[in-house]
Amino acid sequence: MPAALETRDLTVQFSGLTAVDDVSLTVESGELRVLLGANGAGKTTLMDLVSGKIKSTGGRVFIDGVDVTNWEEYRIARIGVGRKFQIPSVFRELTVGQNLAIASCESVAISSNLGFGLSRKQYRHIDETLELVGLSAASNRTAGNLSHGERQWLELGIVIIQNPKVLLLDEPTAGMTQAETHKTAEIIKQLRGRYTIVVVEHDMAFIREIAERITVMHLGHVLAEGDIAAIENNPEVRAAYLGNNGIQ
Repeated sequence: MPAALETRDLTVQFSGLTAVDDVSLTVESGELRVLLGANGAGKTTLMDLVSGKIKSTGGRVFIDGVDVTNWEEYRIARIGVGRKFQIPSVFRELTVGQNLAIASCESVAISSNLGFGLSRKQYRHIDETLELVGLSAASNRTAGNLSHGERQWLELGIVIIQNPKVLLLDEPTAGMTQAETHKTAEIIKQLRGRYTIVVVEHDMAFIREIAERITVMHLGHVLAEGDIAAIENNPEVRAAYLGNNGIQ
């Protein structure tokens, strides 16, 4: 059985600068993988390559064994890669429920996107997603009136309601309070096993809550890989990413 996500010697250069350098990564179906590293380590660029936002200059990307290297972004989304960006993007003038209704609609017809063509199954899926991301009570609230954390959860709901095979989360706790960060960890732990999840993050407290396996990137290449204990005690990781003060 092929891995849900695999990269082989993936590389990209910008004006002579190698941002991602021969990265080989295998993420199995249902696995939760954390990409850890300092700013500029290549984490988000790697996700850009996987999702098709940018094109590689070398190497391959596979989703469920299908070679999707340098496919257009929309084609990679259609094959089952969902991505949540660091800054949430929602329809601020619509309600929370309407945002999810649009995301769940498979038809491009205007009537369907206004909610007239949704099946009972889709409505149930919307309710399940609202419950999962903790926004059931906010279903009728306008998205523009949500807190920052609630908008982050709504965008996560928008991605997962489309049933992606691989879910890419880029710093999902950015700008959140401590309480919101903990709630986000609980949401992600509920998603674990349902989806293959790759999380870009640098908040070690959050990583400790969710991590199964961690890949540490440094200057565009993979520096280390393992569980939280192995990473915290790896001297190369401590020197390159965590500095002289160690993991906080």
